[in-house]
Amino acid sequence: MIENQKIRPSRVIGPLGEQLTLDTLPPPSTTRWVVRRKAEVVAAVNGGLLSVDEVCARYGLTVEEFAGWQRAIDRSGMPGLRVTRIQHYRSLYERQQKY
Repeated sequence: MIENQKIRPSRVIGPLGEQLTLDTLPPPSTTRWVVRRKAEVVAAVNGGLLSVDEVCARYGLTVEEFAGWQRAIDRSGMPGLRVTRIQHYRSLYERQQKY
């Protein structure tokens, strides 16, 4: 009997052009989330390496927190993930939406 399984890639291209696999992603014990690590996790989900639920369980994130990372990348790229610049990029995005 054939099982209905999703076919997943063994690797995806990361935000800096490097290949990402499950082994090269940040470790599940990560507590300090720098821009590069956040971007790698988002790239893994966008490329189909992991699902959102798997990422949230693996890293102890909420769906809302991960969705915020995705929105920040969509709006401003990797610089949008910087915690110290969230207000700056948010105001830029809101100004762009008005026009």
